[in-house]
Amino acid sequence: MDSIHSLLTFVRAAETRSFTLAGRQLGLSPSAAGKAVARLEERLGVRLLHRSTRTITLTAEGARFLERCRRILCEIEAAELEIAATQAAPRGRLKVSLPLAGMLMMPAITAFMRSWPEIELDLDFSDRLVDIIDEGFDAVVRAGGLRDSRLMSRTLGEFRLVLVGAPAYFTRRGTPLEPEDLLVHACLHHRFATSGKLERWPLQRGRKDMDLELPETAVVNTIEPLIHLAEQGLGIACLPDFALRRQLAEGNLVKVLDDFTHHSGPFRLLWPESRGVSPKLRVFIDHMAEHLFA
Repeated sequence: MDSIHSLLTFVRAAETRSFTLAGRQLGLSPSAAGKAVARLEERLGVRLLHRSTRTITLTAEGARFLERCRRILCEIEAAELEIAATQAAPRGRLKVSLPLAGMLMMPAITAFMRSWPEIELDLDFSDRLVDIIDEGFDAVVRAGGLRDSRLMSRTLGEFRLVLVGAPAYFTRRGTPLEPEDLLVHACLHHRFATSGKLERWPLQRGRKDMDLELPETAVVNTIEPLIHLAEQGLGIACLPDFALRRQLAEGNLVKVLDDFTHHSGPFRLLWPESRGVSPKLRVFIDHMAEHLFA
């Protein structure tokens, strides 16, 4: 057990590049975490980590050893989870990061809470690029691709960006038939909270992107206010289709320039590979994959 604890401490230290953070995750002091790795290095007869006053980095031997340790710990955790799954229903705290548009996912979240009352959800709404491992998240829901080799992922569904406005707005201002028509319309824009940049409207003619200087009637850094402004007939907005199911079905919003709008992307659920899949995380993954884009 001491060997397993040393391996786990080494993996956490290597991933966080800090004995302080590794110790915090494991309930140890920075000194105890450092000594555990030092004992492991002494037993192996090789240096696994370079230490400095600011950070720690892997040696070449440490990098090779890290991958083997991750596989060993994953197998141990998988064995424990397999046994635990047969003994009890999923329960405990589940910490999940959702995008700011996550309020639009609340019907699926609400249904999950009703189905699994023993699981306590800790939800963090943010568009920033969270560090799943360092910040202790069990899972993160985000749009786009997978960029971190330490993470596992499951695609929850695909979405498209569409241009929409209220019927009353188009009655008053006319319906744009060509992308250039947008230059005389009220355009409602989304600003990325992380970068401060406006989200580009994915307009194309043929296969060529169009870069138009669109009016900035309003700029908002979350999606829900844009939906409200568009429903109130104050302009045209570029929004993900999954967020507009009710409005489109009820006719409160209608799509325009669909033949000139080309963008699609995945929503993914990500979780740390090194922690395996606990029963509570497994049912959350399966539920979101089934219900989010149902």
